[in-house]
Amino acid sequence: MSSGNVQNQTTFLNHVADRLGRERRTTVNPPSYFSFPHQKMGKEADISELAKVLKKQCLAIHTDVREATINNLREVIDQVFVEYEAITAAVWDDPRFHQFGLDSIVERPQVSVWGEEPGREANIQAAEQADVGITFSDYTLAESGTVVIMNGAGKGLSVSLLPTNYIAIIPLSTLVPRMTQATAAIHEQAEKGRRLPACINFISGPSNSADIELDLVVGVHGPVRACYILVDDLKKEKKNEHETN
Repeated sequence: MSSGNVQNQTTFLNHVADRLGRERRTTVNPPSYFSFPHQKMGKEADISELAKVLKKQCLAIHTDVREATINNLREVIDQVFVEYEAITAAVWDDPRFHQFGLDSIVERPQVSVWGEEPGREANIQAAEQADVGITFSDYTLAESGTVVIMNGAGKGLSVSLLPTNYIAIIPLSTLVPRMTQATAAIHEQAEKGRRLPACINFISGPSNSADIELDLVVGVHGPVRACYILVDDLKKEKKNEHETN
């Protein structure tokens, strides 16, 4: 293989088929299933039930949970800063910070916004030196306590990976039962022609490793502490619907 061109593929595959004693297969028919339990599990749960499942799972993955409304979200974030003894922060260049009333946090001199530094390496260094990184969750898997973040322009992976601590702002509208629904939604976006980022991350709490003698060590290759802030954005959506009607 050279420069993205596949060489001798046909010869190689014909040889494999010959050694297996059969004709080479050029198509593969996917299996036909009669039951789809992975799609049904948790499907009937409402948002409040999913939130309970998420909060319970967070205990297992050593993740702090806070709850907020859009009106007091800034105060809740500040409380987490105090608890984590954090001063500096790195955040995404994400319009949701404005939509959720967090302009005053983003504009602080101790907060770096991804992309505002000249050059990629400078932004990575700013994230590495931050006490806490803050991002929004695009999809949130209740079953596993996982936030799904769609990285891309203005949304560097380093913001969630390099700071000492991590805060994920989770609008309740992003809650889904499990990975099945999140991947289906992402697949649907792709089918509609939406350009998806090359990097989509599934983050389940702080960094963990149990490779050495099965002893759990937190913070080996990522944030030492993580906090999920559940924000009730559904009331705002309902209010907007009433105003439209």
